[in-house]
Amino acid sequence: MDLNKSKLNNTTLSDEQLVKIFKALSDPTRLDILRIIKNHDYYGECACNVFNDQIDMSQPTMSYHMKMLREAGLITVRKEAREKFVTINHDLLKSFFPNFLELL
Repeated sequence: MDLNKSKLNNTTLSDEQLVKIFKALSDPTRLDILRIIKNHDYYGECACNVFNDQIDMSQPTMSYHMKMLREAGLITVRKEAREKFVTINHDLLKSFFPNFLELL
């Protein structure tokens, strides 16, 4: 077994990816973002403009938090025209952190 990789349900993550995931989940603001996405998850997506009404922070700071979640693989972002839509990566969370979303 490679000591630098974790495997569960035929999914393998490197230590570097695990560190990104845990770092992203360790910030209360990013947990709030995940909660908002979870609660506004229409058709599997949440429009980014939803965050403006619920979290008081500058656009660059919000972009930073979204980047951390995206690079950790916890969310995906899809751009359509001028709008961005965010989706939680349910497969990753269910494979490595069962019931995590229910705890939010």
